[in-house]
Amino acid sequence: MKFFKLPDLGEGLQEAEIIEWNVSAGDTVNIDQLLVTVETAKAVVEIPSPQAGVIAATFGQSGDIVHLGEPLLEFVSDEADNATVVGELQTASPQPDVDEHFIIGSPGIPRRQQAIRATPAIRALAERLKVDISKVSGSGQQGLIKTEDVERVARLDSEKGPSTPLKGVRRFMSRTMSQSHAQVVAVTINDDAQLGNWGKGEDPSLRLLHAIVAGCQAEPLLNSWFDAEAMTYRSLATIDIGMAVDTPGGLFVPVLRDVAKRSDEDLRSGLERLKKDALKRRIPASEMQKPTITLSNFGTIAGRYANPVIVLPTVAILAAGVIRDEVCVVKGKPKVVAVMPLSLSFDHRLITGGEAARFIAALKISLESRTSGPE
Repeated sequence: MKFFKLPDLGEGLQEAEIIEWNVSAGDTVNIDQLLVTVETAKAVVEIPSPQAGVIAATFGQSGDIVHLGEPLLEFVSDEADNATVVGELQTASPQPDVDEHFIIGSPGIPRRQQAIRATPAIRALAERLKVDISKVSGSGQQGLIKTEDVERVARLDSEKGPSTPLKGVRRFMSRTMSQSHAQVVAVTINDDAQLGNWGKGEDPSLRLLHAIVAGCQAEPLLNSWFDAEAMTYRSLATIDIGMAVDTPGGLFVPVLRDVAKRSDEDLRSGLERLKKDALKRRIPASEMQKPTITLSNFGTIAGRYANPVIVLPTVAILAAGVIRDEVCVVKGKPKVVAVMPLSLSFDHRLITGGEAARFIAALKISLESRTSGPE
């Protein structure tokens, strides 16, 4: 037997959720025939067959999480194969029940993928109360699930309805935000840019992209990656801006490459394509990797200032709020001017307050100028 394991789907993608199987046990497949559709933290991916052959078994059902290197399916083979199936996935083919007292889950593995630490009596109680035991957090020693844990979830299910597990993009966002909160020493600086010099039909997104380029050219250190464990950083030559895109399925951050060297027409086209791909959840994995700085233009929806969260290993993220009209003093006289609120979060482990302030000063000069590109 030969096992086909979840392949590397891109840098940083350690797991995928099974969306739909296109084959089943007993099917004969050809090379590159579609086997299964999965959703990673960054996109929906169709996985083709690496070889021709007969499917002996598939591992995992729709909604299951598969980790990098864990088996997706098994091919019939005449050759001896000593490969070991890794993980706790349930196969789609019938399998014998395992009679066990309890199994201890593994630290760092999502609870859905851990074996559950519970006695047969507790499992029976959960089944009787119609509680999904994988959603129960154990309060006992080493996470052992106790009677009161199951009863608590049953009571909540009855009063508030069943809980919904995080999947796909939201699951990845939860982990990334937790990691950032635990590690990054984030500081946020706020300011406003007066847009009175803008002409008709200006594109705020393009102006923001040009402004970030100006900020990075003034303070290149904000366009860096930081490795706190090694106490090193990389100041990056190209400016690759991660664009936060809000979708019904969650937040995607596709990357616009080498923004400083692209024309306005090329940037507009790239922006539109990234937004469409994000809404379809069909962004190539290569376009979700390695931003050097991030832009969150939440002002297209609502809001003024924010504390945007930095995603490692980058050290800065800019957020832009809703453009609004305000009475400002222009050349000593009051005047109603369009104003864009700005919030810059930076990692204070690497970036000083002065560097961040100079970055946002250069950003404002670019936004407040008459032209949309470099003057």
